Amino acid sequence: MKIIIVGATGTLGKHVTNALAKEHEVIKAGSKSGDITLDITSPASIESFFKQTGVFDALISITGKGHFGPLATMTDADFRIGIDSKLMGQINLVLIGQHYINPKGSFTLTSGILSEDPIVLGANLSAVNGAIEAFVRAAAIELNNNVRINAISPGVVEDSPGFFPYFQGHIPVTMERVTQAYIKSALGALTGQVIKVF
Repeated sequence: MKIIIVGATGTLGKHVTNALAKEHEVIKAGSKSGDITLDITSPASIESFFKQTGVFDALISITGKGHFGPLATMTDADFRIGIDSKLMGQINLVLIGQHYINPKGSFTLTSGILSEDPIVLGANLSAVNGAIEAFVRAAAIELNNNVRINAISPGVVEDSPGFFPYFQGHIPVTMERVTQAYIKSALGALTGQVIKVF
């Protein structure tokens, strides 16, 4: 299979890439590194990206920025960081990518635990993650040619100790469990699902 991984060199992305590259053709993509670079906040950049990749069988998105900070000082501009990057960036990978994906292909997006288990300073990411999950459920009933779509919703992962102080009482998720969730979505049969890895 020809699999695109956006965010391939990130904390999660490198594990998913290493696992899938053993048996599949993997195109690594990112904002600063990879086989092809792209800016997910720009629809024009995404369109150009797909013209370079050509048709593909699966796309895994493990990317997108959000604003992390107190609600009391949060501004419209702060909030739009998550909207423009993690939310619309991933949605546009689907809106544009649906015209390049092969029949029976799959999209896998990334949300996160904050959609249902919020923490202090995380309002932007809670809202964005929830919106991604709603989009996945809705897109699943409209995508043509038996194309599937799911979201992976991981908890705080073991390779991100810098976030542990913000996730009091949370047990870090192993990289192997999260990696296997992405593989399940990309290569399995589920669609319209939020695969939780808490």
